[in-house]
Amino acid sequence: MPLYECVVIGRSEITQQQVDTLTDTVVAQVEADGATVRKREYWGLRSLAYRIKKNRKGHYLLLGLDIEAPALTEMERQLRLNEDVLRFLTIRVDEIDEVPSAVLARKSDDRGFRGPKPAGRFDSGRRRYDDREEFRAREEFRGGRDDDDDRLRGLQEEI
Repeated sequence: MPLYECVVIGRSEITQQQVDTLTDTVVAQVEADGATVRKREYWGLRSLAYRIKKNRKGHYLLLGLDIEAPALTEMERQLRLNEDVLRFLTIRVDEIDEVPSAVLARKSDDRGFRGPKPAGRFDSGRRRYDDREEFRAREEFRGGRDDDDDRLRGLQEEI
């Protein structure tokens, strides 16, 4: 049988248990048609690239299917009728990898230690705006102050 991968995006208002029941109904319908589900991954609640039906986030789910075309058409029809499904995309693939997808692999890597914070970047104290480099550069070109003149004299001596 041909192999397919299907990514389903569910509404953000539903819970993860409702996503699991949605997945179970799709899997039961697919298996009733004589196909098999080789891979099933829940990617979590993720931000959408743009708003879909007033939703900014969605539950992502990946299914690896070994299914015939008529059963696939019926599965897609059922997904279109379900109100909890925002979008889905089914593509044909040569093989279904048993290893976790790149999304899950990257998600597990992001949870680790990220190292120390850069010094001075996230200070909790108040910072003066004129300490920033762009403001210092503006003052040098403006001139007119005594402290600026001293700074310019120091720069001229270095040159």
